Amino acid sequence: MEHADPATLAFLRRRRSHPPKLLTGPAPSREALADLLELAARVPDHGKLEPWRFVVLGRDTLDRLAPVLAEHVLARGGDEAAAEKARSAFGSPVIVAVVSALVASPKVPEWEQFLSAGAVCLELVNAALAAGYGAAWLTGPAAEPEFARPHLGIGEGERIVGLVHIGQRGPTPPERPRPDIAAKTTFL
Repeated sequence: MEHADPATLAFLRRRRSHPPKLLTGPAPSREALADLLELAARVPDHGKLEPWRFVVLGRDTLDRLAPVLAEHVLARGGDEAAAEKARSAFGSPVIVAVVSALVASPKVPEWEQFLSAGAVCLELVNAALAAGYGAAWLTGPAAEPEFARPHLGIGEGERIVGLVHIGQRGPTPPERPRPDIAAKTTFL
């Protein structure tokens, strides 16, 4: 095919998320991160509504919020192990919260806008991986509205669809089992 891009196809075949516990610093510079965000924004967006936005959580913010997140988990009935897991989830060099910010539209349903925000998460992970960083798309208790509204500036009607962790790569994570595409596909 004339427009095939074998290098990109090879990248997609070998791509894998890098667990946040394997990421180290330093975080990408602001300039490098801005480039990654620009790439992440190149997603399907029917109506050009841009129904998403970014909240970048740098190291100082993550250090300040980690104990607050642990307290949030305990207040919601979690045990000490769950609180420690939440605290350690803020150990990444930088986290980008991708926020679904739906736009009133007579033509584009909310579910399509929400999917556009999800596409931003995957595009950000892939851009970070292609740039040589390690990255992973997670959620967890920091994405809960009760935490995100007061501590991450998430507005009423907005929702965090992904917390994208980015840093320097540690050891390459092992390959995991992949879906049986034949079992998941129907041709009509």
